[in-house]
Amino acid sequence: MTEVVVPLTVRDLTDADLAACGWYGTATDLAYVAEAIQRARRGEVDYLAVCPPSDLPVAVGGVDYTKPPGGATIWQLSVQAELRSCGIGSVLIGALEQLARGRGLSWVELGVDDSMSRPRALYERLGYVVSGSEIGSWDQEAADGSTVRYEARITLLRKQLT
Repeated sequence: MTEVVVPLTVRDLTDADLAACGWYGTATDLAYVAEAIQRARRGEVDYLAVCPPSDLPVAVGGVDYTKPPGGATIWQLSVQAELRSCGIGSVLIGALEQLARGRGLSWVELGVDDSMSRPRALYERLGYVVSGSEIGSWDQEAADGSTVRYEARITLLRKQLT
């Protein structure tokens, strides 16, 4: 087996990047990302892209400084499906943690749908521990273009930043 090492750059996601983020999901999903970019301009969040030499995003995600009090929430994490399990998600999360640390925060939190064991295993490997649970709900675009309300039990995981 041959190993290929590709350098990655972590930078702010921009409006110009959205056209290259079709892998992220539906038009509704991308509208949430566009909204996050606007919030980043206001300083409420940081929203990052991980890019190979092509400078096209292969992973995106953010850190929200408006909640919870005393910490920050890492959210909207996604890695292009074909590139999952290559360490790119770990690079993204590490960069988001560093930004929170730079704001003087001592911990970050994220939530994971209980039906998604693979991302949860990554977060736990990165030092996140269960801090609670909640019911989450959001609108999702169905294949026919209609909107469906999705509900799930969310496990909250927290990490102390040192």
